[in-house]
Amino acid sequence: MAITKPRWKLCAAVCIAVFALSASLQPVALTSSEKQKAAKPYALIFGTAFGPDDRPLYGVKITIHLIDKKRPSWELMSDHRGEFAQRVPAGTRDYLVQGEITYAPAGPDGQPQKSKAKRLKAEKKVHVDNEERLDIGLHLTE
Repeated sequence: MAITKPRWKLCAAVCIAVFALSASLQPVALTSSEKQKAAKPYALIFGTAFGPDDRPLYGVKITIHLIDKKRPSWELMSDHRGEFAQRVPAGTRDYLVQGEITYAPAGPDGQPQKSKAKRLKAEKKVHVDNEERLDIGLHLTE
């Protein structure tokens, strides 16, 4: 089937309309000042919670707050690898990172022994300078 002149004009018009529509739907590029406003600077506190047997612990309640404040600014839980991460505002500040869990050691059958459950705690002071990543380890003890 040959493309006739009217059919070619119709195909060209459809292609131009599709191109114009797709160009109008493209996101608008941000200027450099808008990019800086959109991406606020931050520091990252990344850590791992370890139990008394030096293995990573899942489900540790982590609280992070400024040294001079009593109430926690952030509360989070450690994941299955015992890891946690929290973005904090960039700048020179001191934080207190605390971890707490009720730990029941595994018995010979692999099940937790609730009669031997212990409350484990740990805390660590962290100093943040501007935009940096801090890697810490919380070793929870009685």
